[in-house]
Amino acid sequence: MTETQGRISRIAVITGVQDEADAFMPAQPAERSDSPFGAIRHLVHADKNISVLCSGIGKVHAGAATSFIHANLQPDLFLIIGTAGQVSELSGDCFYLCESLQADYGTLEKFGEHDGFTHYDAGAWPIGPANFAPFNAAPQPAGLNLPDARIATADCFVKCPERSGYLRDTLNADLVDMETAAVAQIAKLLDLPWAGIKATTDKADGNSSGDFHANLAAAARRAADSATRFIELL
Repeated sequence: MTETQGRISRIAVITGVQDEADAFMPAQPAERSDSPFGAIRHLVHADKNISVLCSGIGKVHAGAATSFIHANLQPDLFLIIGTAGQVSELSGDCFYLCESLQADYGTLEKFGEHDGFTHYDAGAWPIGPANFAPFNAAPQPAGLNLPDARIATADCFVKCPERSGYLRDTLNADLVDMETAAVAQIAKLLDLPWAGIKATTDKADGNSSGDFHANLAAAARRAADSATRFIELL
């Protein structure tokens, strides 16, 4: 983050779920403005102007909200925070998202079989040999000390151990969610940095639905607290 920290004065914080947005500095004085996605909360912390918006769940909502915020607020950095399912054995319960990728962009040749799906870079022609690379986040600032993780994003809530294993073994993913790579893709198109912090609620298995709801509040607070530290270290 050293190369960019001098230019970071406006930060857009994006979440997929309102609980995740509400967990971020809830006691900080703030102003509000309207958007097609709901209220945007505007606050100042560590000499940074921060706008917080819950985009809603899924890649379309996340990408559209990122584009809306860029057009209307001109942030220097997109920061996606909140919760995720964990698919690898990476140690920890809150992570810095060093890489993200689209897990459901490609071609499907054999319905119902994982090995029938070929992955490509999001937006590229889905033809020929598999060819995909992650979106790289801005470097983690010194002193944050979160484990680095790669997150896979798809428009589905994963509660299948077989799917989790596929994401881990084929895409080298540690986490899975429904928004991050969409934010990262828009950031890349706009040539702006992005960063992400996610805390885990579940193991993306058969217990995921119940675990997500049971652990959402605590995980959202972990991610929000780490996001506050992230901003202070910029």
